[in-house]
Amino acid sequence: MTMLKLFGIIFFCGLFSPSQEVLSGLSCAISPGAMENVLSNAILQDGLLQQHLQGLVLPTIMGGDGGLLNSPTSITGLHLVRVRFPKLSVLLVSGIGIKLTISAKLQFSGSCLIGLLPEAIDVFVDVKITANIKCTNFESGTVQVVVDDCLCILGTVKIKLLSGLLSLSINDIILTQLTATLPGLLCPVIHIVVNLVNIRLMGTINSVVPVGKAGTIHYQLANLPFTSGLFLGLDLDGSVKQVGGSIIPHDSSPSTLPPLLDNLLVLTLRQSFLNAVLALIVQIPQQTLPCTPESVSVAASLGTVMCCMWVAPPCVLDSPQCSACQGTSPLTIKLSLLGNPIIILEDNKATVELSALIQLSIKPLDGPIITLLLLKADLSLNVQVSISGGKLMLVLSLG
Repeated sequence: MTMLKLFGIIFFCGLFSPSQEVLSGLSCAISPGAMENVLSNAILQDGLLQQHLQGLVLPTIMGGDGGLLNSPTSITGLHLVRVRFPKLSVLLVSGIGIKLTISAKLQFSGSCLIGLLPEAIDVFVDVKITANIKCTNFESGTVQVVVDDCLCILGTVKIKLLSGLLSLSINDIILTQLTATLPGLLCPVIHIVVNLVNIRLMGTINSVVPVGKAGTIHYQLANLPFTSGLFLGLDLDGSVKQVGGSIIPHDSSPSTLPPLLDNLLVLTLRQSFLNAVLALIVQIPQQTLPCTPESVSVAASLGTVMCCMWVAPPCVLDSPQCSACQGTSPLTIKLSLLGNPIIILEDNKATVELSALIQLSIKPLDGPIITLLLLKADLSLNVQVSISGGKLMLVLSLG
């Protein structure tokens, strides 16, 4: 079961409903650190922010005192060329959602005309963008992302001009122009980026995971995520379907999330859900094992003895009445699973219990198959739980 990948998801939908810690279905608690990692990778490391900031152009800046014989100055074509030192952080706010903060140094390049002297100009500005991220309109496992209260704060502004002829008044005009225009340009980009991340990551939670040839598990967001101030909680529906579409039911009664402590992520899998998955995975067809002389040295004589015990009237071994038994087929052992396996979860311990039916039969030379023995065996298997390659692994062994 590719569980961990499925929970690396809509972290920024921190949200909206009153704080709660009792969930139904499948659930997980995600730390702010884990959210930062996922969002930083999706927005910064994958170049999504840089991609949507490319082509950002500032309006023409006009100034009356350019510093060279008070020549008029115009700065045109200022466009973003580089996003330097981007950094992302998140803060969980109960009842509000996630407060997203992105800081970076933006480099703009353009043309500066001082009088009749054109030359290239570079403008470096430190920006800090904060926004509240909420999710609303939950429907059929999907949510709508809303960006509220986007605020863009400008820090240090540096201007690089080879001639160094710009006056302090032009510096002030540039700062004023950036302060007036950048928030209106950057906040819509943040809104676009957040929605794109939502679309990309929703596919990792609302997904269908094949389980070999036995069936599938359909994961879907069960309701709006919520924030407690310490973690983001997600509640999921896990529908276990057999080939053909029939659903294996499981109980989704509420349970309490364990403390997050120092973990990045805590997953809660209900015992009933694991039982449904086991019922899907452990579908062992009836096994027929012939008890031949090649496999069991006394099989032939054992079969004859068993046959003689069942013929009527009872015969004595090697007597003429028992001649029919001399041509019997070998003993046959049939193994079949009774019902579905059940997993029992205890503190630091997991056990799988299952029952099997063992049938010992024989077929005389002339006559129907005779069942000699029916035996029910109840097995209790120890379960070793581990995570490997982003998958939950259950290793069963005899106690």
